[in-house]
Amino acid sequence: MNDWIAIGALAFVGLLIPLGMMAVSYLLRPSVPETSKRATYESGEIPTGGTRIRFNIQYYMVALLFVIFDIETVLLFPWAVVYLDAIESDAVTLLEILGPMVAFVVILLVGLAWAWRNGAVQWAETPRQVETDGNRP
Repeated sequence: MNDWIAIGALAFVGLLIPLGMMAVSYLLRPSVPETSKRATYESGEIPTGGTRIRFNIQYYMVALLFVIFDIETVLLFPWAVVYLDAIESDAVTLLEILGPMVAFVVILLVGLAWAWRNGAVQWAETPRQVETDGNRP
C-alpha cells in the first residue's frame, strides 16, 4: 500500500469523525430558544452594568513581554547544550558558535529597550505617584 494513501485515509477519517459528531449532535439536540439561554452568564450572578468597561492594557503588555522573554529562556537552554558539544569537538570557530545567539539576545535587548522607553514595562501609576509627579518642576 502506498504511504500517501494511508496518510490520505487517516486525514479523511480525522475530518470525518469530528464532522460526523457535530452533525449528530445538531440533529439530536433539543432546540428550545429562551431569553435566559441567550443572556450573559456571570457565574450565576445577574449581570449589572454595561459590557463596555475600560481596563488597563498594561496587564497584556506585561504578559506579552513575559512570554517573549520566557521563550528566549527556553531557546537558550538547547543552544547551551549544542554550544558545549561544539566547544568539545573543535569543529567550528567561536564566532560561528556565539554569533547567532548573541544576535538573538541583542535583538531581544533592543526590543526590551524600546518597550522600556515607551513605558510598556512601567506599571500603572497610583494616585500618590501622580501627586508626586505633579509637584516636580
